[in-house]
Parts: sequence; C-alpha cells; structure tokens
Amino acid sequence: MARIPGKDEILAWISDNPTQTSKRDIAKAFGIKGAARIELKKVLKELEAEGHLQKRRKTYRDPEKLPPVSVLQVLPPNRDGDLFARPLEWKGEGPEPAILLVARASDPALGEGDRILARLTETKGEDHAYEGRLIRRIGTNPKRVLGVFRRTAEGGRIVPIDKGVAREWRVATDAMYGAQDGELVEAEQSGPKDRLGLPRARIVTRLGDPSAPRAVSLIAIHQHGIPDEFPDDVIAEADTMKPADLAGRRDLRDLPLITIDPADARDHDDACWAHADDDPKNPGGHVIWVAIADVAHYVRPGTALDREARKRGNSTYFPDRVVPMLPDRLSGDLCSLHEGVERACLAVRMQVTESGEKIGHRFERGLMKSLASLNYEEVQAAEDGAPNDACAPLMDEVVTPLYAAYRALAKAREKRQPLDLDLPERRIVLDDAGTVRSVDFKDRLDAHRMIEEFMILANVVAAEELTRKKTPLLFRVHEEPAPEKLDALRETAQSAGLVLAKGQVLQTRHLNALLAQAEGTDHDELINLSTLRSMTQAYYSPDNLGHFGLALRAYAHFTSPIRRYADLVVHRALVAAHDMGKDGLAADEIERLDDTAQHISDTERRSMTAERDTTDRYLAAFLSERVGTELTGRISGIARFGAFVKLDETGADGLIPIRSIGREFFHFDREKQTLMGSDTGLEIGIGQRVTVRLTEAVPVTGGLMLELMELEDRKLPSGAGRSRRKSGVPRRGSGKKRKVTRKRR
Repeated sequence: MARIPGKDEILAWISDNPTQTSKRDIAKAFGIKGAARIELKKVLKELEAEGHLQKRRKTYRDPEKLPPVSVLQVLPPNRDGDLFARPLEWKGEGPEPAILLVARASDPALGEGDRILARLTETKGEDHAYEGRLIRRIGTNPKRVLGVFRRTAEGGRIVPIDKGVAREWRVATDAMYGAQDGELVEAEQSGPKDRLGLPRARIVTRLGDPSAPRAVSLIAIHQHGIPDEFPDDVIAEADTMKPADLAGRRDLRDLPLITIDPADARDHDDACWAHADDDPKNPGGHVIWVAIADVAHYVRPGTALDREARKRGNSTYFPDRVVPMLPDRLSGDLCSLHEGVERACLAVRMQVTESGEKIGHRFERGLMKSLASLNYEEVQAAEDGAPNDACAPLMDEVVTPLYAAYRALAKAREKRQPLDLDLPERRIVLDDAGTVRSVDFKDRLDAHRMIEEFMILANVVAAEELTRKKTPLLFRVHEEPAPEKLDALRETAQSAGLVLAKGQVLQTRHLNALLAQAEGTDHDELINLSTLRSMTQAYYSPDNLGHFGLALRAYAHFTSPIRRYADLVVHRALVAAHDMGKDGLAADEIERLDDTAQHISDTERRSMTAERDTTDRYLAAFLSERVGTELTGRISGIARFGAFVKLDETGADGLIPIRSIGREFFHFDREKQTLMGSDTGLEIGIGQRVTVRLTEAVPVTGGLMLELMELEDRKLPSGAGRSRRKSGVPRRGSGKKRKVTRKRR
C-alpha cells in the first residue's frame, strides 16, 4: 500500500500546483492507487473540516488563496491609471487580495463595475497579490438585495429589508460566504429562479447584527449604494494638503467674521458679518459679508479628490453619522472655518438698502480668521437680551448689526413672497449606545432665518455674477407645479372650504394666501402637506429655469462646497470668471456640465431617500416598545391598499391597511384622494384626524402598521368593524347567486 502523504505535504503540493487540485491529481502526484485512495479521501476531509482546504466541485484549494481562474469585479482606476479588481470568490478570513489587471492590446475596454472571468497569477514582492488577464466579460451590475439571512437545511434564504420587496431569495450552501443565521447581508442574483420560484443569490457582504443600534444607517448606506469609504489614493492626496497662505489673496483676517451653526456641527463652511453702510448714497443701508471655505483651492479638477467628490455628489447625514463628500482632513480641518484659525475663503461683500434690496456686490478670494464659532441658540438668546460669555463681547460689533441687516432682508423677502410652508422638522436624539432617546421637533428661530437669508442672498449674487460674466455654471432649478398637481391641490382646498384662485399665472404669493387661510384651522397641516406634494423636485442644470419656490429668477448653490459638489463647481466658475487662480473651471468640466448636473441631482435624491429610510427605521425602533397603544395623528396619504397616517407625537408615518378597516368594500377615488365604504358611506380623506392603535413596528424595514379606532373623534360606524372581508368577496346573501353562476359555466 502506497504511503499516504502528511497534511503539510498535501498543502504544499496544492500551493505549488494550483491548477491540479482534484483528488485524482493529488493521488497521481503521490502514486496513490486502489484502496489507498480511501485513506487519502479521509485526510482531505480532515483538512477541509479544519479549514485548511475548501472543496470546490471536485477540486480542493487553500481558502486563503484564489483559484487560478476567478470571477472578478473591476474597480475604478487609481491615481496612476492602473486598473484593479476585487475577487468575488474570496473565502479567506483575511482582507481581499489586490489584483492588478494586465490588459492585452486585443482586450476590450473595461470599466468600473464590470464582472469578468480572469486567469490569475500570484506575484511576489509587489503591492498586489495577483495579476489578472481577461478571459471574457460576463456581465455587469447584477441585481442586488439587502436582507436578513435565515439558515435552512439546504443553505439559507434572504428576507429583504426593503418594505417594497416581499419575495425571498434562496442561497445555496456554497454561496453563503460564511453568513450566520440572523445576520444582515448583501447578496446578488446568481442565477434564474429555482423550482420554488425564488431567485437564487450569492452573498457578497456580511454586515453584522441588523438589530444593533448603529446598524440602522449602515443598512441605508448599503441599500442605496452610498460610498462610505475613501480609496487610499484619495486619503493620501488629502493628507498631503497644507494650509493656504496669503499669496494671491486679500487679507480679510481683521474682519470680525463669525460662524453660526447647529450646536453639534463638526464643520463650519460659512461665516458672516454685517455693518451699517457708510456710503451716503445708501442711507440706512447695510453691508453684509459672507465668507465660504475655499474648497476649490484644495480639490483641483482631475485629481483623485475631485473624482471621488463628484462620484459622491454630496454629503449624507444620518442621526448617528455623516458620510462626507470630502475626507476629514479637508471637511473637518483645512476647509472648516474654525475659531481663531487662518483659513482660505471665497467671500462676497454685498450692499443692501434699508428695505433689503441689493444694490452692489463684489467677490474676493481671501484669507480669514473666524472671530467666534457660535450656535443658533446662543446667538438667539443674545439677541433676546440674555447673551452668554461667548456672545456678550460681540453684541455691539457683530450680533446687533447682523440682526439689523436680517430685518432689512426680511422686508425684501416679504415683498418677494417666496413659498412659506410651515412643516416642523424632526430631530432624532440618540444616546451613547446609539438607541433612540427621544424624537423632538426642531425650533425655528430668527437666528436660523437670518443665516438662511444671508446664504440665499449670496447664492443669488453668485448666479447673477456668473450670468453677467457669461461663465458656465450649475443653476439650482425649481420649476412651477404641474397643472394636474395644482388641480388636485385646488380640489383639496375646496373640500376644506378654502380657495386657490384659478385662471391666472401661478405665483408663490397665491399659494401663500392659501396657506394663510388655513393657518390656525383644523386644515392647517393638511394644506401645508398638500402644497408640498404639489411641488416639483428641485434639481441642478446648466440652464437657468428659475427657482419657483424662492420666487427668484436666477439661483445657484455657492455656500456649502464642503458638502455639495454643485457649490464647488460654482466656486471654480467664479475663480475662472475673475482670474483668481489656475484652479478655476476647466474646459473639460464645462463640456460635461450636463452630465454633472444629472449625476449630482441623482446623488442628492439618493441621499434624501437614504436619510428618510434611516429616520423611518429609527422611529420604528423607538415605537416598537409601544405596540398595542393608541396614538393620534392625521391622514397624510390615500392609496388603493390603505391610508397613511402621520403620527402627532413623533411625525412617523404608518399604514392603515384597507383590509383592516371594515367588513365592507372601499372605493378608491384617485382624483379626490379618498376611500369610501360601499355600505356605510364612511369616507376617509387626507387631513382627517384619527386615533389609531399601533399593531406592528418593524425596525429592520421601518414599517409601521396601524388599526383605525376613531375618525374625526368619532367611533367607526357599524359595518366598519375589524374583521373585514377581503376585497372581491361577495356580501352576505350573494353566495347562492354566485353558485348558480358557477354551475352555468
């Protein structure tokens, strides 16, 4: 009987011969024949159980190494233009090995996200573990799902966490990627439906315990594909940056500019100061300075930092974390206008009249030093007569002049009549462990309105200046509502006994008049919500189509380049228009402004959706301990399948399924946005007050299910009970006729 090789010998052979790893190859290499093969099989099984080898069909391989032919996903080029790929079949416990793609002249061009089959060769002494040569492209962007993995005897299933996806996915044993039961995973479709009608999936990422408090935002990040890790070359580039000096800049360090932000702000990208205008031609007028972090100085076109910033489009804000557009070296340091620190800025000096009309402006590329970093609450308290130690020394020179300038701008705003919606903003407060401590509604102070007015004016001036200079830029566009949405709003107003005039060119003042009619009545929230729903969504465009909501002819985003790529584009345009440096808007950037506008409009919507989904999940977690309790709210939406309710206490949105409302059939009126009971005539419509019972709260999806108890402070009429028949089932007494009909068929 041939000698059975030791485990170390077998592992060494497999390492040296990665293409000859079947049991037959190993037996042949060691001269093992006949019955001795049974002993060899036992040794291989032991190596597999110990984790040293992994069986792959009929071959064995080291799980810490990749097979010689592997499926890869192409990554974006690095700063040197080299193309790398990540292995989609990595089973090791360590980090994924780096794979450099070596292209032949005959190979097709590959791009980020492409999935390829490649032949791999191990490398020694390089910063990458393998070199890969293309065999063939096998498709891109397979369908993905985020869900909770549930183990079964045949592998497992993935229960999607998206409220809109009900179908599960099946995972084979060899596609589990080591996932544990109950773990949050990301998977991609790996084949057609199986015999049970479920799509087959392969787990590609394990994300841990979905019930962990800080997993909530992580779910949204992965679900919506928000990049949350900076590539090494981007971090390396940011780390080389040094503070800007005075060269080529105006010295603004003596101006008493201050930053006013939320108390928990980590970065400060805008500062302001105002004073009475000493120009005799402008009696009672004001000069307002707005200084913005000079991000364009650090993030130059064509660099790794620029590519990553454009890819992200904007920062995304969650209750427990921020996914920034720029690395912390810039967003939290060099581009943050910290108190007492010299910082590069792009500033605008604006002259306004006593009534708030702008009569002049000029832009400066400067070096500033913030006199103080204050928050909204302490600035407002100072204006109200209770300054703290930080504000007291600044009252005469800074705080009082700022509010004087604001009151002038408020007059101009009143004349302009931008849309004046009153919709409270929620604030989710977390404890140190990341669980929800409370859900508050943010106070809206004059300090908030003051900074908002200063920033709006600066944005308007940037758009006007670049238009005057005939320099390409990105406008912030908000088009007027579509006619059909206005008709729906008008019907809602009429049902509430209010009037929205028809037959005239719509202006924001007409909508404000409607909002004023509703203010203080039972229909206040209804009209505010309905007006908001009638609006179109704002977006970015190289073409100026105006901003309906703000009642402005031209508007751009200039004031937040740390967190919005659109503002960085506008900064570069201003630099180019005023010949302030060599880091202005480049020719190739101008050529792709349309693409950039579309892309960053999409990333903005992506972030908004992710932020909303995260809020929903936190609220569901907060309310999960109150299942069975009664809550009050207002109908906020109507659909064929039920009614949506916005709860008073938290602002959370829940669903009353139509199947739970009563024993009768409900007719859905799309135009009137109502549900009406066919027997009782019970009508459910937007804006009605309700008392509901919370029946289900699912933190992993953010879903809330409600049961209707009272409508407009009245109990439901008889016939609208809880054991409602299913839609389409005949009422009592019709069954006999239905049976006869069936017999005739």
